[in-house]
This record gives sequence, structure tokens and C-alpha cells, in this order.
Amino acid sequence: MEIDYNNNNGNDIKSTNKLASDLIKVRATLSCPSCSYKKSFKNQFRLKNIEHMIVSLKCFDYMTCSCGELLSLNLDFEI
Repeated sequence: MEIDYNNNNGNDIKSTNKLASDLIKVRATLSCPSCSYKKSFKNQFRLKNIEHMIVSLKCFDYMTCSCGELLSLNLDFEI
């Protein structure tokens, strides 16, 4: 029985590249302008699930520090 490896490998590489290009990687850094509080979070989302990222960012937007100051939110994206 003969197996055609060339045909299968080409399809696997194309599907892998498509899956990798579909990811949005996000790093959120929360920091307090008054004290030394700093915390980083990272997550990744598929492009079709962008609403999950939006909900997460809305939660981060209103977080306050234990000193009472509103936290700063900085985002780094890798698309």
C-alpha cells in the first residue's frame, strides 16, 4: 500500500497557519498611579470570539486599587 505524504503534509501546514493567524494575544497591565501596585494578565482569543475580550476589558476598566485610586489599564496586542 502506498501513502502520499506530500499531499497530507501540505494540508496540515495550511490548516496550522490558518489557526495561528486566527489568534489575538492580549497582555493587560493594571497599575496604580499612587502606590506601587502592578499586575499583568495575559490571554488569547480567536478572532471569532472577540466579544470575550471586550467583556474582559470592560471589567478591567472600572477596577480600583486598595488605596482607592482608579487603576490604569495598558494593553499590548499581538495579532
